[in-house]
Amino acid sequence: MPTPKPLTDEERATYQWQMWVPDFGESGQEKLKDASVMISRVGGVGSVVAYELAAAGVGKMVLAHAGNVKPSDLNRQLLMTHDWIGKPRIESIRRRLLDLNPRLEIVAVGENVSQSNAAELVAQCDIVVDCAPLFPERFAMNEQAVLQNKPMVECAMYELEAHLTTLIPGRSPCLRCLFPQEPPTWTRQFPVFGAVSGTVACMAAMETIKTIAGIGDPLAGRLLKMDLRDMSFHRLNVTRRPDCPTCGHLPPDPSTDAA
Repeated sequence: MPTPKPLTDEERATYQWQMWVPDFGESGQEKLKDASVMISRVGGVGSVVAYELAAAGVGKMVLAHAGNVKPSDLNRQLLMTHDWIGKPRIESIRRRLLDLNPRLEIVAVGENVSQSNAAELVAQCDIVVDCAPLFPERFAMNEQAVLQNKPMVECAMYELEAHLTTLIPGRSPCLRCLFPQEPPTWTRQFPVFGAVSGTVACMAAMETIKTIAGIGDPLAGRLLKMDLRDMSFHRLNVTRRPDCPTCGHLPPDPSTDAA
């Protein structure tokens, strides 16, 4: 593997406090600097994921989000602003992230993930973060993450509920193991508080940082479910499906219980 690029004095000053984390340090920060993260849909969940990763010092982001800013975006999509209503979301996303971290390299794609572009988008990153609301997008990313052997942090929410897991090809279930088919009752529009989106997004950003830097214990083979209505959290063990059409062909990993 190539040697990570050393930090500049400005970067050391910016990230000093998080480099005090004992098992992270300067080497962990250099890994973030060298990392490329793809985020699908930089909206209610994805905007907070992107903002936290930009603040943490991730070097490159590949961001996919179509459409123009609407008033209904503004209760949760924190990279959108009133002055940008009617203009492309992806440009609002880009300018807000660069305001925070001008060192960040951004590949801004003004379209949503599909079967036609998923392979190219996933190929540009080290890790995928799935923040898309629609299952065709999520399945397309999942398929390419497995084919290209890239980890994918999977996060979603509905009303006051949310879930989070980290999908690592060969070590954990893939998205198709968890959802063999698109749920028939799933709809594009659903109840949402921005605070719920932001809660699971911050946790997803931390899963991404852990996976890149090799610290802590990511949620591979475990699904974290939360209900913020009563602040209940449950962690479930999940296993690969041997008949999964996406990852069932991969050999089991004897080093983990999730295999």
